[in-house]
Amino acid sequence: MNRVFIKTYGCQMNKRDSEAVAAMLRARGYRIVQDEEACDIMLFNTCSVRDMAEQKAIGKAGYAAKKKKRNPRFILGILGCMAQNRGASLLDALPDIDLIVGTQKFHQVPDHLDNLRAAKESGMLIGNSIFDIAEEPDSQNAIREQTLEEKQVTAFVSIQQGCNMQCTFCIVPKTRGDERSRPIDEIVRECEELADQGIKEITLLGQIVTSYGRRDYKHTGGVTPFVQLLERINAIPSLQRIRFTSPHPRGFKQDLVEAYGRLEKLCEHVHLPLQSGSNRILKLMNRPYSAERYLQIARELQRVQPDMHFSTDVIVGFPGETEEDFARTKELFEEIGYDMAYVFKYSIRSGTPSAEMDNQVPDEVKEERNEQILKILQASSKRRTAALIGTTQEVLAEGPDKKGIRFMGRNRGNRVVHFDATKRQIGELVPVKITHATATALYGKLTLSGMAGDK
Repeated sequence: MNRVFIKTYGCQMNKRDSEAVAAMLRARGYRIVQDEEACDIMLFNTCSVRDMAEQKAIGKAGYAAKKKKRNPRFILGILGCMAQNRGASLLDALPDIDLIVGTQKFHQVPDHLDNLRAAKESGMLIGNSIFDIAEEPDSQNAIREQTLEEKQVTAFVSIQQGCNMQCTFCIVPKTRGDERSRPIDEIVRECEELADQGIKEITLLGQIVTSYGRRDYKHTGGVTPFVQLLERINAIPSLQRIRFTSPHPRGFKQDLVEAYGRLEKLCEHVHLPLQSGSNRILKLMNRPYSAERYLQIARELQRVQPDMHFSTDVIVGFPGETEEDFARTKELFEEIGYDMAYVFKYSIRSGTPSAEMDNQVPDEVKEERNEQILKILQASSKRRTAALIGTTQEVLAEGPDKKGIRFMGRNRGNRVVHFDATKRQIGELVPVKITHATATALYGKLTLSGMAGDK
């Protein structure tokens, strides 16, 4: 009765947290299974950023609760942001939950499961749940465990949690707490250990990753703590690539912009959240930059890396967004020419300032604006991938693609590339000549002649 299935919703931080929980459970003797029908324990690591994510998790957990009728020892748990946000009110929607664990208590999951299993096996009536969402500021360093899959060549490394930005639409400060950064030496040591285990590419994670260490470390010679960290990781010999997400436009000072030109392992891809192209809406969102400043950052990045690839986040239908405001967003969205974007229809999050704002936009208007942005994205993405046909891209071979027909990897611009290869290429940087493309993926053949940009 120790088979655990973990279902993860939301961002890469959530995925990293699930990996850490899985590693701790394995160390405690639990088996992590991929088949939800073959588990004794089902854990949902949840997201609260959008209402739809919460509703999906609640629906799935409600369906899973039926397993308890067939197996009284079955354990159902809710972890993460929704647990932190909704707290005990989750029991109203899901009275059969056994375990509710917040974002700062993931390291307690093995102990809680041990206690639940012991209680159920002894026939004790333990009520609804173990409930653990109290804040624990030092928990940033509590779940560093990470076990790698065979032939894994990429890994996430959490460097910072929490957020002090107070955007009016965002629930993250409530679910993740204040900003907390890990010690720089500890992060570098983890990256070195991962590189020694065969990891070639590391993605640094944080709620506002560019805020890393701003209260803990000095700016040295005009270099921010985050760029100091990038420099240290860039110096790890066997590591090939560095990425990071999610930043804030405010964090792109000159030192970070210039880092893209001088740190050879920092990939020329940046996720730069826009949210809106209207200065009026940005002010209502409490986003401390203007559309003009945002465009300036993009142009400065293109100056140091002309082949920079951009992705972003956009919210349509924010309270009070007029047609003129939306037109500003479309104009800037087209001008940047994003490779990829997460486009969200504004959703009310209880407890945020924007939930109480007047002039909420009707759902049908949100849907129409969402479709317009997606059409622009489709066109810009197609143009970008079409321009890569005939070039040779440096691709980190990660393994078989989802269909198991070809192998896949990503170029430095974070585009997925499909190509024919063998297992011995996994973990290698290989040259792939692009033969055709879709809006979201590239297809090509291994070649020994040249690297990215060659015709």
